[in-house]
Amino acid sequence: MQVFALISEIFSRKASIDWVLLSATFAVVSFGLITMNAFVGTNLFFEKQLISFAVAIGSFFLATRVDTDMLKRTDVLVTLFILMSTLLIILFGLGHTAKGAQSWFKVGLFAFQPVDAMKLLLILILAKYFSRRHVEIAHFRHIIVSGVYALIPFLLVLLQPDFGSAMIIFLVWFGMILVSGVSKKHLALVFLVGATAFGALWMEVFEPYQKARIATFVHPMSDRLGTGYNAYQSTIAVGSGQITGKGVGYGTQSRLRFLPEYQTDFIFSAFAEEWGFAGVVILFSLFILIIWRILTIALVGATNFEMLYGAGVAVFIISHFVVNIGMTIGLLPVTGVPVPFMSFGGSHLLVEFIALGLLVSMKKNARPAHRSALSNEFFGA
Repeated sequence: MQVFALISEIFSRKASIDWVLLSATFAVVSFGLITMNAFVGTNLFFEKQLISFAVAIGSFFLATRVDTDMLKRTDVLVTLFILMSTLLIILFGLGHTAKGAQSWFKVGLFAFQPVDAMKLLLILILAKYFSRRHVEIAHFRHIIVSGVYALIPFLLVLLQPDFGSAMIIFLVWFGMILVSGVSKKHLALVFLVGATAFGALWMEVFEPYQKARIATFVHPMSDRLGTGYNAYQSTIAVGSGQITGKGVGYGTQSRLRFLPEYQTDFIFSAFAEEWGFAGVVILFSLFILIIWRILTIALVGATNFEMLYGAGVAVFIISHFVVNIGMTIGLLPVTGVPVPFMSFGGSHLLVEFIALGLLVSMKKNARPAHRSALSNEFFGA
């Protein structure tokens, strides 16, 4: 009976849907599905993603009814953190390996990547931590304590190894540090120490072959026939789209399989080749609209928790988008980071829609506030 009472308490709110936000995400998902369907052939990418989309939408509407006050409780967040950390540890023994990373639990044709859920949980934990310490947030110890929360999943994911997800975890922590009001001088000191330590390792510890590997990873285009092959083919695909693109289903880099992982890591490249610069402008505009709606909801949050959570979700989506685009045009290392709402994969799509659903649920208690007051509270001025 207590379990049913808890479930009833969690799903006690009526939905208050932000249709502008939902419509923009639908459009991005549609672009992804169209791109996948154009090249599927005998594979099931399109069909599986359509099923994942249906599940994600259902989860979104359920999340809009969640009583998010439950997510402010320390016991709930700690329990979820221990559970997700345990799942990440279990992966080392039972996880499915794909693309060199032991990151998935696989059942039949479907797989789940726990780190996606951990990213959302980290946003909730950091929002709770910073919202409770708003007055004293400039203290140096809050960088350390919040860093420990991020360091645990960061290391567990890095050991899989999944550098892309580890990078996103770092960026989520760093982004929420910036908007929470933590002293920028203290943050700069942390990075200075880190940079000094890396410099010492580079000069005194790393062997020449290790330095070469790091250099190639950071700048993959320097080895176009080796580790930089995928990035090189991606830049060709993006550039060949020109203004209006080659047309849906007529992208030669994708159709002829020069472009690897066109449905996941390099779906932006396949999309740009087919839709051209005009399509890219539309896609960027949709993401700007999504971020604008997220921040609009966040800025009228009932408490610091809702505001920081919304900021964290915005950082989460921006980080994925910027890292993936940078990767596909050869400016950043190839790390396997998906485009939010667009790339193939049920795990990230599910978590992204749940994150938005929780944000929409928080909108119910939104408060009217003066813009200057919001700015001071949000940035810790």
